Amino acid sequence: MQAKQFGNDFLWGVAIAAAQNEGAYNVDGRGLSIWDSFARRQGKIKGGDKPFTACDFYHRYKDDLLLVKALGFKVFRFSISWSRILPEGIGRVNKEGVAFYNRVIDECLLLGLIPYVTLYHWDLPQALEKEGGWASHQLLKWFSRFVTVCSEEFGDRVKDWIVLNEPMGFTSLGYMIGKHAPGKIGLEYFLPAVHNAVMAQAEGGRILRHLVPKAHIGTSFSCSEAMPFSNKELDIQAAKRADILLNRLFIEPSLGRGYPNDVDFPLIDKLILHNKAWKYTDKMTFNFDFIGVQNYFALTVKHNPLIPYVQLSEVTAKTRKVPVTDMGWEINADSFYRILKKYWLYGSVKEIIVSEGGAFFKDELKNGVVNDAHRIQYFQDYLQAMLKAKQEGVNVKGYFAWTLMDNFEWSEGYKARFGLVHVDFKTQLRTIKNSGYWWRSFLTR
Repeated sequence: MQAKQFGNDFLWGVAIAAAQNEGAYNVDGRGLSIWDSFARRQGKIKGGDKPFTACDFYHRYKDDLLLVKALGFKVFRFSISWSRILPEGIGRVNKEGVAFYNRVIDECLLLGLIPYVTLYHWDLPQALEKEGGWASHQLLKWFSRFVTVCSEEFGDRVKDWIVLNEPMGFTSLGYMIGKHAPGKIGLEYFLPAVHNAVMAQAEGGRILRHLVPKAHIGTSFSCSEAMPFSNKELDIQAAKRADILLNRLFIEPSLGRGYPNDVDFPLIDKLILHNKAWKYTDKMTFNFDFIGVQNYFALTVKHNPLIPYVQLSEVTAKTRKVPVTDMGWEINADSFYRILKKYWLYGSVKEIIVSEGGAFFKDELKNGVVNDAHRIQYFQDYLQAMLKAKQEGVNVKGYFAWTLMDNFEWSEGYKARFGLVHVDFKTQLRTIKNSGYWWRSFLTR
């Protein structure tokens, strides 16, 4: 397999996120984000880790972008910290924050890298969380202000935009089970957060379309094939409910179909009723130029009447003795292929970009070398599956590796290393892993 098999116009890139990489959390007028506050709560982040310094991308962006270029990538995907632009979440624009992103964008263009900007990658300003965050009825107003500022400040040079990163991730983990910031638990938070995210992804798209000439607009979804543990009808129905949550809940409203309600699922009935969603079908719809697919694992589920609302539980990959990453996530390139086919079969999706793809393995720096053979094999298998889908007519236009360098991996802290570049978080020394060299060879030969 060679990169040229995907076509000369195929977009190869790497992705990072502001809260995971930038650090400089209290520098040059930046306000606190929900992750700055969440990390201060005892027991929330493994090892007691904090995102305050992270990879110090804020100060080292020039060197890091040179790494992107040296590895042979065309695209640099990064996100904008809402609280660096609008420290109080709304109102006053922080000129130093705008200047930082202007420097990053200009450096990308100088190096011949295409900047792909994610507007929201999980780091809501803490000032807005105090007012209800994603569960607030004011969320759409706040988000519209943020998108408008970013469009006006950066839209002259940035043409490629991702509105939201993995809305199912930040609504379920942050507003339902409390594992991620802001740590809220319960349907009273989850149901409005989901609806606000659905509305925000569409409204963000409309604002970009209006303010940015020739904009190429997408949004990204976390996707996992949901498979029943057995042929029993109860397990099959459980898998259908999981499929709604993991794969259908956010894309179908954007396609004008409203929330998926073709499966007996009281939780979706509650979602529709709570938000009077039938009134908002048009406002939930936006004709995206592309969708971002982010597939980290397949999921096998079984019926479990003891689990509230969803009545299902995961049958772990380790239990089934199938290959896993060191995060415990199932490695299944065939399932990734089926996910790409599934999204393409909606018919109204124009393009797919795999806006994140990668794996955590417990690689170590030894004598200046990181021999992460498992990660190389992972990429080879998944890219082969993507090539198969592309050859069968799925319009996959790009693949962005997650991630450029080891970073603050949310509630996992600094132990879960996904990077192509190893980071010593005490010294900030960067060391290209063998997987990084593999990518360079793959992209340049």
